[in-house]
Amino acid sequence: MVELLAPAGDTEKLKTALHFGADAVYAGGGFSLRADKSMDNDLEDAILLAHGAGKKFYAAVNIYANDADFPALSDYIKRLDVLGADGVIAADPGIISLIRKTAEDMPVHVSTQANTTNFYAAAFWADMGVKRIVTAREMSLENIKRMRDMLPDNVEIECFVHGAMCISYSGRCLLSDYLTGRGSNRGDCAQPCRWEYTLTAGGDTPLTIGESERGSYILNSADMCMIEHLKELKDAGVYSFKIEGRMKTRYYCASAVSAYRAAIDAMEAGRELPDFARAEVEKHSHRAYSTGFYFGAAKVSYQTSRPAQEYDFVGIVLGREGGEYIVEQRGRFACGQVLETLCADAENTARTFTLEHMRGEDGAQIFDAKLVREKVRIVCPVPLKEGDMLRRRRV
Repeated sequence: MVELLAPAGDTEKLKTALHFGADAVYAGGGFSLRADKSMDNDLEDAILLAHGAGKKFYAAVNIYANDADFPALSDYIKRLDVLGADGVIAADPGIISLIRKTAEDMPVHVSTQANTTNFYAAAFWADMGVKRIVTAREMSLENIKRMRDMLPDNVEIECFVHGAMCISYSGRCLLSDYLTGRGSNRGDCAQPCRWEYTLTAGGDTPLTIGESERGSYILNSADMCMIEHLKELKDAGVYSFKIEGRMKTRYYCASAVSAYRAAIDAMEAGRELPDFARAEVEKHSHRAYSTGFYFGAAKVSYQTSRPAQEYDFVGIVLGREGGEYIVEQRGRFACGQVLETLCADAENTARTFTLEHMRGEDGAQIFDAKLVREKVRIVCPVPLKEGDMLRRRRV
């Protein structure tokens, strides 16, 4: 069995990832390459939640550190060890060395930020005692097969299967640092690769780049989607399938995890990819999809840097009382509109119904859920569970 690894940028997203079927979650804090630092205060609860569900929690400590970081890093790693984190994701050799000395039994996962692009580098990390190698996004399937052959059986391979791609070697771009002062290697990239650029032909005369059929977004990478190729990854020796997106929304997490949960379950049972799973990856925010570098060169999304999103997340199910579901509003919706379900149970997801009745918190009938995060009661013909979601297709 392979592992489905989901992003958990905060406690809400962690609960969502677990509800929709992740086998493990990864989250960071002040020493990670995403600015999900709020998790620092919730680490104990987060790890307890994951373990209570029988799942694993991996902590991202994948910055490239300065000397001044190490006193606090030492305390942070000790805390992760005491709290029972199932692994630490790290890239900096100094941090990996510190983990081995500070928490010698803690499994170390070499981050994709380490840019492990060949089997000799993988073998080096294995000699250093790491548990898992997160391959560079720039590796092909053939590269991964060779890496697997070079590694001992007890060292696992993890690969990204879905989400944003970096135009540089993962995380090594300095555009954000140079143009905005926001450090890409400190979790605060402003993503200037997504911007539209102009040139000047001497003096101050601006020339817009290539507004032809290719557009002008010359650095804007397409997103990765490998949902149709999971068997090939597994056959290449990949154990953990990773979804990118700690800074993305709770709805994105739910949609992506549910799609890949269904795809993995079908793969393991020898069934074809379910149609609803393939359709699901189109229902959350994304740029044009590609298969990354797995089958050759990656692609640039030339038309626009703006992600497509055809659906709005409008509510999350809090529970049921009698014949009504209690829903917390997360986007405006009204009676008479067609809503669609996003459920942890595959047989109940992607089902539509027309909302006919709705009551407010005071029990009075209402027709428009327009107050932010108001709790409403609705009647839905589809069986729903706490944590399931409702969405509405944009007109």
